[in-house]
Amino acid sequence: MKRIVVIAIVLGLAVLAVPSVMAGDWDGPKVIDPNSPVYGRTYSEWSAEWWQWAFSVPVAIHPLFDHGDCSTGQAGPVWFLGGATASGTYVRSCNVPAETALFFPILNGEDSRLEESMGNGCEDPTFDGTIAGLRRCTEWGPGETLRAEIDGAPVHQLATRYRTRSTVFDFTLPDDNWLKATTGKDYPEGAYFPAAGDGWYLMVSPLHAGNHVIHFYGSFCGGGFTLDVTYNLTVAK
Repeated sequence: MKRIVVIAIVLGLAVLAVPSVMAGDWDGPKVIDPNSPVYGRTYSEWSAEWWQWAFSVPVAIHPLFDHGDCSTGQAGPVWFLGGATASGTYVRSCNVPAETALFFPILNGEDSRLEESMGNGCEDPTFDGTIAGLRRCTEWGPGETLRAEIDGAPVHQLATRYRTRSTVFDFTLPDDNWLKATTGKDYPEGAYFPAAGDGWYLMVSPLHAGNHVIHFYGSFCGGGFTLDVTYNLTVAK
């Protein structure tokens, strides 16, 4: 199995389709039900857009490499957060516009035909280049540990409720790209298709003005890879 783990472009135009989390209807942050569309998109579609965002940003200014502000590459009513490509503890501070939802993975991975062609795929001798093959290469096995808290309140049933398989997507790499930085291979800039991903994601409804903390933890391979990530957020009035 191949996993690029990270723990994040946005073209949402519709109205947030979850009345209970609209501004003024709740007394704290809410995680939107993964079965509910958000700004006209499903969790699966948002997870594909998360990868498109992550791959599109040059490493020199990439917030998930701690080289840029979390606003880099963000647009529209949903912003992406994330973790990192290496085990560790990460603490970040971020200013978020009002009325902005937040979408991020706890653990996730992807595979693409490009990566298979470059020898960075899932190393499955039965891989046949198909989309079904890509999905097999991104499947997670048992043994992952997942936790998340929003303003100190834990998110329950992470493993069972929030696993999300992306829609099939294309992506565009700049010259200074994520894959080049993480593999040491000379991945050329350009547009590529297909790719698919799998992981555990949360969509957090727009936060009230003020200070908030999002914390999440993910590990797999018996703790061989571990991310402990904290975002200290300030939401504009």
